[in-house]
Amino acid sequence: MILDLVRKASEEYYKGSPIMSDEMYDHLFNLANIEDVGYSDISEKRFPHLYPMFSLQKVWEGEDTPDFPCAVVTPKFDGAAISILIADGKVQKVLTRGDGKEGLDITRLMSKKLPTSFPVTAPMQITGEVVSPKTIPNARNYAAGALNLKSVDEFMTRDVRFIAYGINVYPTETYESDLDFIESLGFDTVTSIADQAEDYPQDGLVIRVNSNQKFDNLGFTSHHPRGAYALKKREPGVVTTLLGVEWQVGKSGAVSPVAILEPVMIEDALVSRASLHNKAIIEALNLEIGCYVEVIRAGKIIPQIVQRIG
Repeated sequence: MILDLVRKASEEYYKGSPIMSDEMYDHLFNLANIEDVGYSDISEKRFPHLYPMFSLQKVWEGEDTPDFPCAVVTPKFDGAAISILIADGKVQKVLTRGDGKEGLDITRLMSKKLPTSFPVTAPMQITGEVVSPKTIPNARNYAAGALNLKSVDEFMTRDVRFIAYGINVYPTETYESDLDFIESLGFDTVTSIADQAEDYPQDGLVIRVNSNQKFDNLGFTSHHPRGAYALKKREPGVVTTLLGVEWQVGKSGAVSPVAILEPVMIEDALVSRASLHNKAIIEALNLEIGCYVEVIRAGKIIPQIVQRIG
């Protein structure tokens, strides 16, 4: 049940119409005990990435972490991943991440947001994240939804920015130097915008072996490289009792469930109600009146249930 819901959430996210918050998705993703959930829309033509776009192994603060000598630490920006194929000194194709092997062609949307010419001729793939300022509500969903727009004119009005974090083939011997090379081509990178990083949503840190040779020698699983991982911080949760469920009508007319809770303090706020988003989440978490639940404040603002306890 949870796996089906995560796959559905992934599908709607990549279509630009998310059905749950980022925090809820992350919690269900981990409860499902799966490595990665991608999405490919078979109704639209897909194109292969020049190199696969692997996901990263997730490690939570407090857990054992891989021992990487000479590692590079960068922000893990929270947006929509894309690949950019460059050849003959020009952008040839821009693809959404899709399932990591193939993605949708968004070249016409992104072409005006990227540098137009490069002093290189050999094919290379630059990967990174399309992000929006965290002053925009649901910034990750806003960025992902922008990539699903049909109108280029409308897309150009969206406040989105591309931040690069990788390149294949390696132009240098180290990851740090690779990022410098990408910056020399005119792209923003995860290191070049360090003074602006806090302006954009992040969901952890990326720790990567600096030496490209050592990175490759460590190899890959079917889902992620062994030479890098994402270090993530858990939102503090509080356990309380689910007293009931009410249904409310939103401004759009959609009906959604709201949990009625035994009042509990979360940080500096007294919480007695929490979002449940939709009926499928109630079923996936196996919630029942009177059960104990863990509640967080998503983004330190919106209370929501993330799991049943016991």
